Amino acid sequence: MNETDIPRTEAILDRLSQEWDALTPEAQKAARYVLENPAEVGVSTVREIAEAANVKPNTVVRMARQAGFEGYEDFRAPFREAIRRGAVPLEDRARWLQDIAKTGDLGGLYADMVGAAIRNIEETFASIPVQALQDAAQAIWRSRQVFTLGVGVNNANARNFTYLASTGMVQFHAIPRPGSTPVDDLAWADERDVLIAITQHPYRREVVEAVRIAREQGVTVIGISDSPASPVIRAAQHRFVTAVDTPQFFPSSVPTIALLETLLSFVIASASDEIVARVETFHRRRHQLGMYEETPE
Repeated sequence: MNETDIPRTEAILDRLSQEWDALTPEAQKAARYVLENPAEVGVSTVREIAEAANVKPNTVVRMARQAGFEGYEDFRAPFREAIRRGAVPLEDRARWLQDIAKTGDLGGLYADMVGAAIRNIEETFASIPVQALQDAAQAIWRSRQVFTLGVGVNNANARNFTYLASTGMVQFHAIPRPGSTPVDDLAWADERDVLIAITQHPYRREVVEAVRIAREQGVTVIGISDSPASPVIRAAQHRFVTAVDTPQFFPSSVPTIALLETLLSFVIASASDEIVARVETFHRRRHQLGMYEETPE
């Protein structure tokens, strides 16, 4: 198999998720380990994966074949390629950054950061069909309320999305609200509403719990996360996996922001003509109130 023929690891993980119900209980144990520990595949033999998943080696082979490969080695090849391209644990990245700082070689870091940002955006959008964005946007437009949930760094991403949407629409709410919890904020949400839930590994418990509660209440969930194995992705009706690899020690927010901005543009495209008028009114009022520094013509 040539490098150009190696499928993306994200596509393999997605295939495993799709084939989940067709797997035997033992094969599901192997698949669960792979979905939760994809970085281990590229550095582990079939026996090591089997031992870690507490199954027999031939079970791992059957799982690989279920995903469309001839055997485990073919299955492992894309994961080995991902390692070659620099996908390493967060703690190793932090130590690597410190080493670069000591040598003063920040030019290489600059190039790596820019390259990672561009690559993440390309990989993210390459895996998302236009129809998927259109379907999610229509669900948002038809809804009564839209709750955008993010904690930690994703709290800012959720609030930025909500702020931009609020220039033309009034049904958007960033949660958790100050002094509240996500579950409290969703207490009266139902099948008329949408929850956009954002989290990356390690997955925040309050986001996962909010998604579970939302599904029980009939809320439509749009999940944004970094892996098909993410509990948020697995529970969502509309699923968007973002590539977040970066030389830094934290996941990149760049593809998440780009995805949210694109999703909002699809919402506006699906909306009625009055939205354009609302946005124009919003900004005209700001100019009238002197909120912007006027520049010479």
